[in-house]
Amino acid sequence: MADVDLRDIGRRALEAGRRLALLSSEARGAALGEIARRLDAVGEDLWEANRADIADARAAGVSAPLVDRATLNAKKVAGMAQGVREVAALPDPLGETFDGRTLPNGLRIAKVRVPLGVLGVIFESRPNVAIDIGALAIKTGNAVIMRGGKESLRTNVALVELVRAACEAHGLPADAVQYIASPDRTLVPALLGMDDVIDLIIPRGGPGLQALVKEHAKMPVIYGGIGVCHLFVDETADLERAIPVIHNAKTQAPSVCNALDTVLVHRTVAAEFLPKMAAALTACGVQIRGDAASLAALEGAAGVDAGLVSPAGPEDYGQEFLGLVLSTKVVDTLDEAIAHIARYSTQHSDGILTNDYARAQRFVNEVNSSAVFVNASTRFNDGGQFGLGAEVAISTQKLHARGPVGAQALTTYKWVVQGDWHVRA
Repeated sequence: MADVDLRDIGRRALEAGRRLALLSSEARGAALGEIARRLDAVGEDLWEANRADIADARAAGVSAPLVDRATLNAKKVAGMAQGVREVAALPDPLGETFDGRTLPNGLRIAKVRVPLGVLGVIFESRPNVAIDIGALAIKTGNAVIMRGGKESLRTNVALVELVRAACEAHGLPADAVQYIASPDRTLVPALLGMDDVIDLIIPRGGPGLQALVKEHAKMPVIYGGIGVCHLFVDETADLERAIPVIHNAKTQAPSVCNALDTVLVHRTVAAEFLPKMAAALTACGVQIRGDAASLAALEGAAGVDAGLVSPAGPEDYGQEFLGLVLSTKVVDTLDEAIAHIARYSTQHSDGILTNDYARAQRFVNEVNSSAVFVNASTRFNDGGQFGLGAEVAISTQKLHARGPVGAQALTTYKWVVQGDWHVRA
């Protein structure tokens, strides 16, 4: 594969970003519409690229969750197109004026939203990320340099070329969206050292990627992608309605970061609830790893596939399973549930199932995750589900964005100060 000149990529991204930031909302919106139309009409080239990527990934022993994330189908591509249309329909964040006021000396000051500049996004597996990121970058006037995992290399290249062609068709600089089309791992530390070009790095991947970024990044970082997610079944919960919520959170898309990993159950309802929950989940192939109290409640339970039930080890709490595995634990109090979440959660998506308002409020106040749920599936922690159209990551940190990082979070602001020939005394 040809050598990659990161400095040239960075130079072109800077130039393209400056041009893109000055283009009208209508021009950027037209390019987004073109991306969606081209996704609706994708041809055999994309499917061939994806099949080749998946075949290579399986031959290389890539884990099943990563292969699942990397696999495209018509439904996923249609969802990508719809996501682009939703991003296009969002209000344009650029140029928004806020926090304006007139000072006692007559100066008029306000904040005005502007692009961050050049984004660097490093991600693993899911090729839809390339489209989400490209669309959000165009919407917010940012240039972006992407580097995806080798398991989706051909697919990502095809998708980014689609985005670049759509940009050119409507007068936008194609170099506003660039992809590093090489699996060479040495390129990542080099990219992370380009703080003279890249204003923000967003890594979407596992602990290994995040550790690499923490070691080498010289620019600000938004971390996202690791979710150890919990639901607590309170003693007042509607137990029949709790089962579909847990089922959805665990099985609807088990390989993603907002999928459920641990269910905590109040002791007073454990004997009644756990067998019903386990029967529903093991019927779908979910392995359940439970503490001693969970196993006691499940022993001999009707409808439960006992072959899928096993003792939980210490490693099964605080584990992001990314598959059809769920850990359970019986707790005595709300305090114990909150303490367990504080110890093991990655502050991604955690929730309570309850009919007690006061307990729900305590949970919301004391669980400090990026999204806290009351009587809802953790799968809702998503840019599209939150009305953001798409996200570049789900941030689990506290600055500068938290939860789904959508269009507004990809802007900053500048102060605009207007005077009447003012001078400072």
